[in-house]
Amino acid sequence: MKVLFLGDIVGRPARRFLKDFLPELVKREAFDFVIAIGENAAGGSGLTEKVAGELFSSSIDILTTGDHAFKKREIFSLFDRMDIIRPLNYGELAKGRGYIIKEKAGRKIGVINLLGRVFMQPADCPFKAVSAALNEILKETKSIVVDIHAEATSEKVALGYFLARKVSAVLGTHTHIPTADARIIDRYTAYITDVGMTGALDSVLGRQKEDIISRFLTNVPQRFNLAEGDVRAQGVVLNIDEKTGRAESIERVEYKGENR
Repeated sequence: MKVLFLGDIVGRPARRFLKDFLPELVKREAFDFVIAIGENAAGGSGLTEKVAGELFSSSIDILTTGDHAFKKREIFSLFDRMDIIRPLNYGELAKGRGYIIKEKAGRKIGVINLLGRVFMQPADCPFKAVSAALNEILKETKSIVVDIHAEATSEKVALGYFLARKVSAVLGTHTHIPTADARIIDRYTAYITDVGMTGALDSVLGRQKEDIISRFLTNVPQRFNLAEGDVRAQGVVLNIDEKTGRAESIERVEYKGENR
């Protein structure tokens, strides 16, 4: 099974880029599933029905979220109608679901969304939450990808080792900066601390650099406008053995204008 996992999609510039290049890429590379973080896709924060529909029409199969999952109220109604998940450890009373099992062309994949707790908003323990969900997912598929949306690198690495040989991949998101530590843990579980983002590279995490610099200099709250220069899609490509759930490889990728 060949899976493309794309980092946080930041606003309209990133969506336009995906619409332009992703369908052709998926066809050419024969990806079985495309997973992406969609929580920053609508205006840079949150997700709406129109934006989600646009992303799904661009060949994305599953959207995960994170600490901005509920920034747009209309997302509450989308969880039941679209393949969108929110962090599992928001708890059982939160709207939406924390994992999904998706079947496509005879193949099945399980995707779990988790939120870190270090330097983040209050949430249940991601370690305990994922343990409870695994038993249910394993009844249907051994191919399982975990999105750990977290700030602290230590928390992400710890979760990677905690889930080693239990899931196919543990992929860090949230910081928008790709890390250089992609590897296979215990010859089974693919891991990376952060996959990066889909947005303008000529920016500060997808926002206009002038706005961010001004905030640092003045400490005056202001609007952080979306940047549009040099938009790229960063992420990883996974190859997973469907029979065992073992990740055979993980490769960092970055798609830009000239290598579409």
